[in-house]
Amino acid sequence: MKIGVLALQGDVAEHIASLGDCGVSASGVRSRQEIESVDALVIPGGESTTIAKLAKAFGVFDLIKSRIASGMPTYGSCAGMILIADQILDGGADQESFGGLGAQVRRNAFGRQVDSFETDLTFAGIGGAPFRAVFIRAPWVESVGAGVEVLASFNGHPVAIRQGHLLATSFHPELTGDNRIHRFFVDQLCKESSKAGI
Repeated sequence: MKIGVLALQGDVAEHIASLGDCGVSASGVRSRQEIESVDALVIPGGESTTIAKLAKAFGVFDLIKSRIASGMPTYGSCAGMILIADQILDGGADQESFGGLGAQVRRNAFGRQVDSFETDLTFAGIGGAPFRAVFIRAPWVESVGAGVEVLASFNGHPVAIRQGHLLATSFHPELTGDNRIHRFFVDQLCKESSKAGI
């Protein structure tokens, strides 16, 4: 299985390293050919509006949207969560997303850069000790639709959710050295899709 990390902005190298530690081939992707060649995609943190605009500039916005809709396993972290949500709250007038994830996500819900923080979370499905989560200008999930599973919450707000082939976290697991969430993505979403022939 080949996993791509959308290499337009954000923690691309860190996600590639985390996936490599899980034993899978991962590389940065930004062109149509590169995105068409991967079996799954990680959309890293960064600035969601900028990533969407760059995806359009590189001519891959509609391709990513289409591949997500057709069942490509996709993991969005922080800005990536915003970009795969069907509804965005507190976005700019020109805010666009790839969609697919039946949730309302609020941008910068936890505050500005100076409000960044770390906390321990219980994450359903990964087992072991609580996961140390790093929140940086993070969104939260305002509401979820049918078929969306809440995997972790903080102060009453979902911060990790899954819907079928889609996984999203408000926080940045790639910055912690703890690869359990990346392994969850590989084992629970990517391999399931591979078995189903997607």
